[in-house]
Amino acid sequence: MRLNGIPEEDRAPHPQPSGNRPDLASTPARKRAAANTISTEIQPNTRKAGNRPDESMTAAISDFSGWATGKGLKTVHTAWESQVKTLLARLDSEKGALGSAASILRTTDVERGARIKSIPSSLNSY
Repeated sequence: MRLNGIPEEDRAPHPQPSGNRPDLASTPARKRAAANTISTEIQPNTRKAGNRPDESMTAAISDFSGWATGKGLKTVHTAWESQVKTLLARLDSEKGALGSAASILRTTDVERGARIKSIPSSLNSY
């Protein structure tokens, strides 16, 4: 057993050399498209799936009221609702991060360029 590496069976057939990983970079258009997908597909579908058990769970909790089963179902339902809210909040956060990433990187790049240009250099006279 090796703890400091990836087992052979889990390795990609043709690993790419570091620095040549297309999944580490994307364009602002791809970021906007991903944010749009989160907004139009993933969030509504997650919300719908999260609400699906509400009616049947409420009925089961009511049917088993006064029993330990009813209390357990209520606890599980509360945990489910909390997890759905947490997931939806996380999706909102990711959507916002995708939307702002391009402008943050562009602003940082312009700022760094201005700082570098402000440093006096004898190379500027050439």
